[in-house]
Amino acid sequence: MSGGFDRLLDSVVRIDVRELNFEDGARRIDAGIGSGVILSQDGLILTNAHVAGPKAVEINVTLASLERVSARLVGWDHWTDLALLRVNMDEAKRRGLSFKHAEFGDSDKLYVGETVFAVGTPHGLTRTVTRGIISNNNRYFEDTEGVDGYETGNFNTWLQTDAAINPGNSGGPLVTEDGRIVGITSRAYLGANNLGFAIPSATAKRIVAGLVRDGSITRSYIGVIPKALQDLEGFYDVATNTGVLVDSVESGSPAAAAGLQAGDIILGVDGKKVDGRFPEQLPPIQNMIASQPVGSQLAIAYKRGSREAAATLVTTKLESRIGEEWVSDTWGMGVQRISRAYARENQLQDDEGVLVIGVQRGFPAEVAGLARGDVITKINQSPVVSMDVVKAVDAAYTAKPAPTLFEVQRERRVSLVVLKP
Repeated sequence: MSGGFDRLLDSVVRIDVRELNFEDGARRIDAGIGSGVILSQDGLILTNAHVAGPKAVEINVTLASLERVSARLVGWDHWTDLALLRVNMDEAKRRGLSFKHAEFGDSDKLYVGETVFAVGTPHGLTRTVTRGIISNNNRYFEDTEGVDGYETGNFNTWLQTDAAINPGNSGGPLVTEDGRIVGITSRAYLGANNLGFAIPSATAKRIVAGLVRDGSITRSYIGVIPKALQDLEGFYDVATNTGVLVDSVESGSPAAAAGLQAGDIILGVDGKKVDGRFPEQLPPIQNMIASQPVGSQLAIAYKRGSREAAATLVTTKLESRIGEEWVSDTWGMGVQRISRAYARENQLQDDEGVLVIGVQRGFPAEVAGLARGDVITKINQSPVVSMDVVKAVDAAYTAKPAPTLFEVQRERRVSLVVLKP
């Protein structure tokens, strides 16, 4: 192997994470192991979002020297399953710890059959290297699991490799023989042999730059769910390799306001023709739209039946369906903020209120009849406009318990529930 590969080996770290999770209305601390790669001399580490995210309460990394040092989350992006950490440099300098950093390669130049290496800490076994090839350099699949329930995979395709990937490899680099990072290992098909997937370095470089700058990635949203046109061109009377099918339009979205409908064929965006014949072509189209600044005006050329038309819409900020989570230890109840995406999906009138995600048996919430899936819209007749409202009432209840009135929406019916001390 080259000196570049040796340098790469010295930049790969094991990541130990303790994170706070909520289950059945209670707090729980879970431990996990993953991999990462150091990108800079000031201690930036790239890994997966499902390895280290905002729920992390403690992050430690084991360097190539086998020394362990603490780290913190810089930012994460569940849409691409990437997260950026930073080594506690004060601690590292105080202890005289040193490390090397790796360089990105160009994933766009990878070819099927090219030799690659997955480096990481499978099952906690540090500095493990497995060899394989690029099985497919433009793989599309719908990720139904996501990252802790958060959406992922909408804006990039994946590298597929037969290099062995096991639990603990997540977040480690996929590299070429010269030790350059061409992907970040993300997942493997359980029960299958030699089916591993990595986020391309072309995507990772863009996300790293945004996380370093802002700590998060802001994207635009228009509310169109696309579908590949393959085998459907005859039904819609369009030329081959022309346009992308609108599979559905989310209620209340910019696309709905502009009049777009399911079955329309989007031909172009801001004068740029789009081709969504194959599933692999959908993520770049979605990324092109999402990369526009929030509040941008987009001119959409589309075809409906035999008629071509145009619409102008204004993008809004893309949000996850998963909102902020919190647990009341006094009430024995976990809640989640209602996001606009969740409200649209579930046809709620607005995004006010919190969703009950769990209750503990025998605690006031369960005794009063609250259940998972309820939407709390008012407390003591005051609208729940934010999670702060819930926290304030909980604090007052904890200091001086008193009957508390909850207005709850359950299966489109409104019920009144009283929590009693």
